[in-house]
This record gives sequence, C-alpha cells and structure tokens, in this order.
Amino acid sequence: MAPTPTLVPAVELTKRNGKTFPNESTDYRRARDALLAEEIELRRHIERVAEQRRALPPGGEVIGDYRFEGENGPVDFAGLFGDKQTLVVYSYMFGPQRERPCPMCTSLLSAWNGEARDIGQRVALAVVARSPIERLLAFAKQRGWRDLPLYSDLNQNYSRDYFAVDQDGGDGDQAAFNVFTRRDGSIRHFWSGEMGFETADPGQDPRGAPDLMPLWTVLDCTPEGRGTDWYPKLDYPA
Repeated sequence: MAPTPTLVPAVELTKRNGKTFPNESTDYRRARDALLAEEIELRRHIERVAEQRRALPPGGEVIGDYRFEGENGPVDFAGLFGDKQTLVVYSYMFGPQRERPCPMCTSLLSAWNGEARDIGQRVALAVVARSPIERLLAFAKQRGWRDLPLYSDLNQNYSRDYFAVDQDGGDGDQAAFNVFTRRDGSIRHFWSGEMGFETADPGQDPRGAPDLMPLWTVLDCTPEGRGTDWYPKLDYPA
C-alpha cells in the first residue's frame, strides 16, 4: 500500500492562490480566502470518501432472475456489462403506472446523456425503468437523448431487489443508483446510494453525497442556492 502523502495545510495553499478580482474589498477577499480553505478541505474529504468506497469488500453476489429489454432486444444482467468489468445502473422513476416520468430523474438523465459516451469509455451504464421499452425510447426521442442506454425491467425483479420500487409492497417508483462488478466470473453488488429520507438533515431534501445531479452543483455556487421550494419540471413556458 502506497504511503499517504503529506498534504500542505489548506490555509497555506490558499495563500499560494494569489487571485484578486476587480474592485473587490478587503472584507470580500478575507471571507473568500476562508471559504477557499474550506473548499480545499472539502475536496480532500471527497477524495477520502471515494478512497474508502473503492476499498469496500466484495458485496453480495447477483444471482436473481433479472430480465431486460433494450433497444436491440432482450438481455440478461450479465449482458448489461457489455465488454466492461463494472456496471452503473440508474433506476428511472418511469413505471407503467405513471403518465409521465419523474421530472427530477429526467433532469439528471438529461445531463448524463451528454456524459454517457465518456462514461462508457471506462464502465458500462444502464438506465432501467419498469415501462415498456417502446415507451422509454419514445420519450428519449422526445427529449433528444441519443446516448443513454435504456432498458425495460421485464419481470421487475431487479427493481424490487435493488430498491427501485416501494418496499412496503406498493407500486410506486423509487430512484436508485447501484454499481456492480464482474470479477473472476462472479457478478457482485459493489455500492449503492443509501441516503434518503431517513438520513436527511433538518430543512434539507434527501440528497446523496456526492450529489449525482450537476444542476444542484451549479446552483450551490450561486447566492440563490438550491432554494427550498423549486424543483425541475419536464417543460417550461417558452
């Protein structure tokens, strides 16, 4: 195991920054430097968490009867991997009982559509929903999605086993994010986003860490922030 490098204190790195912007005040620069030091510490904590995630022991073996249908026909779970050793699966809240899909999921996937080809260079990506594939593809065409690999969960076993439907026996969709590995002939669960209503802090909507939605990352950098009552919609007035 490689030794952990000695990190320069965040305050010292902040002093090396040296940036100032036109007409900024001394108070602004003092507060901004204090924030920059916290941002450096946040970056380091994100990396520590990612390292801890990568070091997880093997998860449960995937042995369920999971059947899907994609644009090119039926596929089993192993088929979702293609030629990759790692598979990322997003469970899309677009079950057959819904007139239209979840706006929040749709916002996230619209951003992912632009990243899908890049993601696919390193790992396999699959977006799974319980609606028929024809319905998923029709909506993808409407949204202009060209690169998201969409799959219908034919027998819904995957959705039920990996927390993409209500766990109380209901028929409601739940968004879910799961990562699987294929090593030495064995497919195993690696990691899942497990932060929801039960783990939310007071005054905040449930959110993961890291947050999968670029929308919120951008808004977190603004004075308006995420807000408390604004959410993305499927359509906006012209």
